[in-house]
Amino acid sequence: MENVTAQETTSLIAASKVTGTNVYNTKDEPVGSVYDVMIDKRSGNISYAVISFGGFLGMGSDYYPLPWTALTYDRRLEGYVTDVTPAQLEGAPAFSKDADPNWNREYEGRLADFYGADRYLIIP
Repeated sequence: MENVTAQETTSLIAASKVTGTNVYNTKDEPVGSVYDVMIDKRSGNISYAVISFGGFLGMGSDYYPLPWTALTYDRRLEGYVTDVTPAQLEGAPAFSKDADPNWNREYEGRLADFYGADRYLIIP
Protein backbone atom coordinates (compact mmCIF):
# COMPACT_ATOMS: atom_id res chain seq x y z
CA MET A 1 0.00 0.00 0.00
CA GLU A 2 1.36 3.41 -0.99
CA ASN A 3 2.14 5.93 1.76
CA VAL A 4 -0.57 8.61 1.91
CA THR A 5 2.03 11.39 2.09
CA ALA A 6 3.31 10.34 -1.32
CA GLN A 7 -0.15 10.73 -2.82
CA GLU A 8 -1.60 13.87 -4.25
CA THR A 9 -4.69 14.82 -6.23
CA THR A 10 -5.41 17.91 -8.31
CA SER A 11 -6.88 19.65 -5.26
CA LEU A 12 -5.40 17.85 -2.23
CA ILE A 13 -1.85 17.54 -0.95
CA ALA A 14 -0.39 15.98 2.19
CA ALA A 15 0.86 18.54 4.72
CA SER A 16 4.27 16.86 4.67
CA LYS A 17 4.59 17.72 0.97
CA VAL A 18 3.72 21.38 1.60
CA THR A 19 6.62 21.75 4.04
CA GLY A 20 9.68 22.89 2.10
CA THR A 21 7.70 24.16 -0.90
CA ASN A 22 9.14 27.34 -2.35
CA VAL A 23 7.33 30.66 -2.00
CA TYR A 24 7.62 33.28 -4.72
CA ASN A 25 6.66 36.93 -5.08
CA THR A 26 4.41 38.13 -7.89
CA LYS A 27 7.48 38.57 -10.12
CA ASP A 28 8.20 34.80 -9.85
CA GLU A 29 11.26 35.49 -7.67
CA PRO A 30 11.89 33.04 -4.81
CA VAL A 31 11.41 34.69 -1.41
CA GLY A 32 11.36 31.76 1.01
CA SER A 33 9.81 28.39 1.70
CA VAL A 34 7.04 26.85 3.75
CA TYR A 35 8.41 25.78 7.12
CA ASP A 36 5.14 24.45 8.52
CA VAL A 37 1.37 24.84 8.42
CA MET A 38 -0.93 25.59 11.34
CA ILE A 39 -4.29 23.81 11.19
CA ASP A 40 -7.39 24.94 13.05
CA LYS A 41 -8.35 22.06 15.37
CA ARG A 42 -12.08 22.69 15.07
CA SER A 43 -12.59 23.37 11.37
CA GLY A 44 -9.65 21.42 9.97
CA ASN A 45 -8.75 24.40 7.77
CA ILE A 46 -5.21 25.67 7.43
CA SER A 47 -5.03 29.03 9.19
CA TYR A 48 -1.37 29.91 8.63
CA ALA A 49 1.57 28.94 6.54
CA VAL A 50 4.74 29.55 8.53
CA ILE A 51 7.18 30.88 5.95
CA SER A 52 10.95 31.03 6.30
CA PHE A 53 12.17 34.33 4.85
CA GLY A 54 15.68 35.70 4.68
CA GLY A 55 19.00 34.30 5.71
CA PHE A 56 21.55 32.44 3.63
CA LEU A 57 21.03 28.73 2.98
CA GLY A 58 18.38 28.68 5.70
CA MET A 59 20.73 30.10 8.33
CA GLY A 60 19.62 33.23 10.13
CA SER A 61 16.18 33.23 8.56
CA ASP A 62 13.08 34.25 10.44
CA TYR A 63 9.67 32.59 10.41
CA TYR A 64 6.58 34.56 9.47
CA PRO A 65 3.11 33.10 9.90
CA LEU A 66 1.11 34.26 6.89
CA PRO A 67 -2.62 33.78 6.51
CA TRP A 68 -3.13 30.77 4.27
CA THR A 69 -5.31 32.99 2.08
CA ALA A 70 -2.22 35.11 1.31
CA LEU A 71 -0.81 32.20 -0.74
CA THR A 72 -1.86 30.86 -4.12
CA TYR A 73 -0.45 27.65 -5.57
CA ASP A 74 1.15 28.12 -9.00
CA ARG A 75 1.46 24.85 -10.92
CA ARG A 76 3.97 26.35 -13.34
CA LEU A 77 6.33 27.29 -10.48
CA GLU A 78 5.40 24.23 -8.40
CA GLY A 79 5.24 26.58 -5.45
CA TYR A 80 3.17 29.20 -3.70
CA VAL A 81 2.93 32.85 -4.72
CA THR A 82 2.24 35.67 -2.29
CA ASP A 83 1.67 39.36 -2.85
CA VAL A 84 3.01 40.14 0.63
CA THR A 85 6.17 42.19 0.11
CA PRO A 86 9.31 42.30 2.27
CA ALA A 87 8.41 45.91 3.14
CA GLN A 88 4.99 44.74 4.37
CA LEU A 89 6.67 42.12 6.56
CA GLU A 90 8.54 44.79 8.51
CA GLY A 91 6.88 44.78 11.90
CA ALA A 92 4.93 41.60 11.15
CA PRO A 93 4.68 39.02 13.92
CA ALA A 94 7.69 36.75 13.40
CA PHE A 95 10.05 34.55 15.35
CA SER A 96 13.56 33.20 14.94
CA LYS A 97 14.54 29.55 14.68
CA ASP A 98 15.61 29.59 18.32
CA ALA A 99 12.45 31.23 19.69
CA ASP A 100 9.01 29.97 20.60
CA PRO A 101 6.27 32.31 19.38
CA ASN A 102 3.92 31.09 22.15
CA TRP A 103 0.94 30.35 19.92
CA ASN A 104 -1.90 31.72 22.03
CA ARG A 105 -4.91 33.97 21.49
CA GLU A 106 -2.79 37.10 21.98
CA TYR A 107 -0.36 36.01 19.26
CA GLU A 108 -3.23 35.08 16.95
CA GLY A 109 -4.81 38.46 17.68
CA ARG A 110 -1.57 40.22 16.70
CA LEU A 111 -1.59 38.30 13.42
CA ALA A 112 -5.22 39.20 12.78
CA ASP A 113 -4.56 42.85 13.57
CA PHE A 114 -1.48 42.97 11.34
CA TYR A 115 -2.96 41.25 8.29
CA GLY A 116 -6.55 42.42 8.73
CA ALA A 117 -9.51 40.29 9.72
CA ASP A 118 -10.62 39.95 6.07
CA ARG A 119 -7.43 38.04 5.21
CA TYR A 120 -7.27 35.96 8.33
CA LEU A 121 -9.32 33.13 9.78
CA ILE A 122 -10.20 34.12 13.35
CA ILE A 123 -11.16 31.25 15.65
CA PRO A 124 -14.19 32.19 17.77
